[in-house]
Amino acid sequence: MTTLPLHERIRSEIEAAILSGALVPGARLPTEHDLMREYGCARMTVNKALSALAAAGLIDRRKRAGSFVARPKVHSMVLDVPDLEQEVVQRGQHYRFELLGREAKRPDAGSAVEVQLAGRGELLAIEGVHHADGVPLAHETRFVSLSAVPEIAGQDFDGASPGAWLLKHVPWTEAETRIAAVAADRATAARLKIPAATACLFVERRTWRGNEGITLVRQHFVGAAYDLIARFGSARSMAGG
Repeated sequence: MTTLPLHERIRSEIEAAILSGALVPGARLPTEHDLMREYGCARMTVNKALSALAAAGLIDRRKRAGSFVARPKVHSMVLDVPDLEQEVVQRGQHYRFELLGREAKRPDAGSAVEVQLAGRGELLAIEGVHHADGVPLAHETRFVSLSAVPEIAGQDFDGASPGAWLLKHVPWTEAETRIAAVAADRATAARLKIPAATACLFVERRTWRGNEGITLVRQHFVGAAYDLIARFGSARSMAGG
């Protein structure tokens, strides 16, 4: 398993404390000198960790005052980010993720989304198929920012999906989902073992941690085997009006 650089471990531990509620909005973080003493490292290492947290929108750094947990922004989410493995298991079926390929790559210069996601680093491109009781349920292509999630490079995804791993190990603060009905092209149909032009549910999702992109995933679900349900109430009713 890949050992995280010390500045990444400091960032990760403070981030976990913030997202778990152990450090509440407005709380002051330990001083740089306190962190240097706690982790036995140089000021540059601590500064790198705090800069990453600030860039992600998780802390505010104030000159001569210190670093504080940022006040959260309010987002209205119609669709959560699902864990397909959990969904399949909950309906009494056996889940398996089939890894078809993976590679670290530079972003496609012609894709603004990939370039933005990669930042100054590379992307981990992953292709696989989600199975329910041995039958293909969804074909997935996923790009993960190696700058934002360097530890994912050491994961083999032997039976476990990258999406489930990300949900367990990398907190996200914002997501964008696009849904469409499409006909499966020949390559997708072959992966899903269905006739070409079969109706599929196409889901494209992007997630961020603060201002930092985490992942871009495109999934084709067998239309007859999967649907999405979002239940919510009237904003007026919820406000008591």
